[in-house]
Amino acid sequence: MSVAKVQFDEQIAARYDKTSVEMYQPEVLNPAVDFLEELAADGAALEFGIGTGRVALPLNARGVTVHGIDISEPMLEQLRRKPSSEQIAVTVGDFANTWVEGSFRLVYLVFNTITNLTTQDEQVACFINAAAHLEPGGCFVIEVFVPDLRRVPPGERVRAFDVGQTHFGFDEYTDFARQILYSHHYWIYDSGLRTFSAPYRYVWPAELDLMARIAGMALRERWAGWTREPFTDESRSHVSVWEKTGK
Repeated sequence: MSVAKVQFDEQIAARYDKTSVEMYQPEVLNPAVDFLEELAADGAALEFGIGTGRVALPLNARGVTVHGIDISEPMLEQLRRKPSSEQIAVTVGDFANTWVEGSFRLVYLVFNTITNLTTQDEQVACFINAAAHLEPGGCFVIEVFVPDLRRVPPGERVRAFDVGQTHFGFDEYTDFARQILYSHHYWIYDSGLRTFSAPYRYVWPAELDLMARIAGMALRERWAGWTREPFTDESRSHVSVWEKTGK
């Protein structure tokens, strides 16, 4: 049974940056750009799921040539409205299997976007696609949450992750066997209530390492965040780097 993917349509794209405003804060964004710039060195970078360009634009401003892939034309339209976006080449397509010309020193996939691929096969294909675009010794970087199942009591399927005056969010674990959860968001604005729900396939760090091995890559480093905090059993997310080992 397939899982219907969320469609990042015009309505979602128009308010995407506003609902993700915390991800644009310098203390969040700058360490990510620093990390990726260091890995790209003097090479080019390819972003899977470039969206509205939150990471690509400042990375390009550092002198890194960036190409992006995204399946949502409305999200790319938001990107194109931003200053300097003309310097970034974009391709419309599914980053699990879309090919672009050239080789890259860095391929990266941030802000939990690997979980937008809702089957294991699609996630494996994403790793294979990343490796195919990398030059030898190049790196694939993923930023993603650690599945929160230890905090879901036996017999329950729902866990709130944000409860505030203007936003309420909770995850609904609908299929433990296939690792599917639906993330539900409710925002309160002066103009009314906005809602958003989408399915995701959560994935374990060790499972990602195996996907990398299938694609001809090996784990190079794993951290709890962009400033290289140690990754432990209590880490809620991770930034992992796999290096292409083959030709």
